Amino acid sequence: MKAKMMKPIVLLALGTALPGMALAEDVFIRVEAKRGAQAVQQAAASWQSRVADLPVVTFPVGQSWTAIAFGPLPREEAEAQMAALKEARTIPSDSLLSPAEGLPATPFDASAVSADTAAAQDDRPQGENAANGASDASTAGVVPAPAPEPIQPEPPSPDHYLRLEAFQDRSEADAALNRWRETLPEAGLWEMPNGWFTVAIGPFSEQGAGQWLAALRGGGTIPEDSLVEAVAEMGRTVVEGSEPGWPLAPENPPEMPPMAEVQKALSWAGFYDGAIDGQSGPKTRAAIAAELGAQRETPDAATAMLKLMERRDAWRAEMGLTTLDDDYTGLSVTAPMERLTHDRDERALSIYGPKDESGAALILFSQPGGQQEMEDLAGLVTALGWVPSPEREIGNGTARLSGRNETHIGRSESRIAEGRVEGWVLIWPVEDAANAPRIAAEIADSFTRSQPPRAERAPAIDEEAEATSQDAAAAEDSSGAPNPLQ
Repeated sequence: MKAKMMKPIVLLALGTALPGMALAEDVFIRVEAKRGAQAVQQAAASWQSRVADLPVVTFPVGQSWTAIAFGPLPREEAEAQMAALKEARTIPSDSLLSPAEGLPATPFDASAVSADTAAAQDDRPQGENAANGASDASTAGVVPAPAPEPIQPEPPSPDHYLRLEAFQDRSEADAALNRWRETLPEAGLWEMPNGWFTVAIGPFSEQGAGQWLAALRGGGTIPEDSLVEAVAEMGRTVVEGSEPGWPLAPENPPEMPPMAEVQKALSWAGFYDGAIDGQSGPKTRAAIAAELGAQRETPDAATAMLKLMERRDAWRAEMGLTTLDDDYTGLSVTAPMERLTHDRDERALSIYGPKDESGAALILFSQPGGQQEMEDLAGLVTALGWVPSPEREIGNGTARLSGRNETHIGRSESRIAEGRVEGWVLIWPVEDAANAPRIAAEIADSFTRSQPPRAERAPAIDEEAEATSQDAAAAEDSSGAPNPLQ
């Protein structure tokens, strides 16, 4: 297709895709999502105890998930709060902002949780005498003695530390501590009996220290020569750290999910940029360790990956991701259809513009051609500003573009398949920059040809319609019934 033929079409599409977007708005800082009312209330209570100065709310996400969030806050304030909380590792690294307008958010009520707990206690049988089974009537005025608490074994004392690095020079040790606190804010500094200074995290039980050493060392999150040290060998505290409180692995850990699904989830979280090949190579192991270190919810890799996949599923529901089977181009993708609406089909393009002023747009294209036509199309996408000032990756049979300006982020991918150039362009509002790469990854991962383009199917469709008409006429002649086509 020649550029001069496409230009009027795509210029008009661009005007449709980029409406003005208001910058002043209230948003929520969304930190996680749960299923089930009890799990939601417990999670909300936990978050409220951690961020007492921020209001905690809940709101539905999709059919069965409920999000836990902070706010509402003005967007600028929320961005600053979220950045600070992420830096302090108070909230997950994949926390994101959700516009508050139109969300049926419910403020978290801590007193309601306490009332529910009290009600559950009040439901216990009253006045029972454990010694002889006497009723309330025979023991009026007598307060029964409380049943003895079962004796629980004492948990192992937290008296072990993870030693990360050691230095003879105090200034080098202080500099290293500052670096480590950027990713592991619980770290402290000790002067060991031999006079060396060591950066360490703890205390843990001996079992917990061993589990977290293996989890974090496996992918390079902490040095390979990190080790577990008993408190008796640590010497004296120079700079106090904070107790990590990281949990133990479950007694019966689940099986690791399929590695390709793990890689997709890690890519969504921003820890993995390699191929989705289903192989557990060094990059994949490093990404798993990075996720373990970032969340620090469990030292068990399989459990951590399942939790990550749950967060991704909840995000997909919130973004309204569904399968789009485009009849005009014959292409199929997973796309945020709650934010898009079909505008029109033109030449090789199927154009989806913004829905409800979302600022998003998606263009699918499919046309005959080869390498030159693909490169021409990439140049046209750039010239029209769909992907502004892009970074270009042009290969043999593939092209990728990514760029941004003050209004939008653009991503595009195209390929040559069976004599056709086919691909997509995503336009996403810059105010929601965190979600742009995730949406693009979902589209790229799901992009496929589900059927030939409508133009190639047209002759077959016409023949099928004519055959149907002839069959109906024959049926009328034989039965005497009226012909519904007349």
